[in-house]
Amino acid sequence: MTAPAVDGTGLLCVTLMLRLRQEIEGFEPGTVVHVMATDPAAPLELPAWCHMTGHEYLGPLSGDGLPPVYALRLTADACRTRSDAPWHTAGE
Repeated sequence: MTAPAVDGTGLLCVTLMLRLRQEIEGFEPGTVVHVMATDPAAPLELPAWCHMTGHEYLGPLSGDGLPPVYALRLTADACRTRSDAPWHTAGE
């Protein structure tokens, strides 16, 4: 089975996080998601977002592919974030 992918090519991280939040909605816990990201901040922002939400950041995938691809595993007990502000939990 191929991991679902979120294409953030050409997006700034804030827009990428909005897309990521929307696209993982409804995925089962344990699903591994591949995130394509060209923003130079992605290697910092993706693990920080995973830490905040409780999803498991698996790191960059090896290979010479462009754009860079990062992997994360969705967890059952992850905190939901606001639909308009992915850096804030839903209760903020």
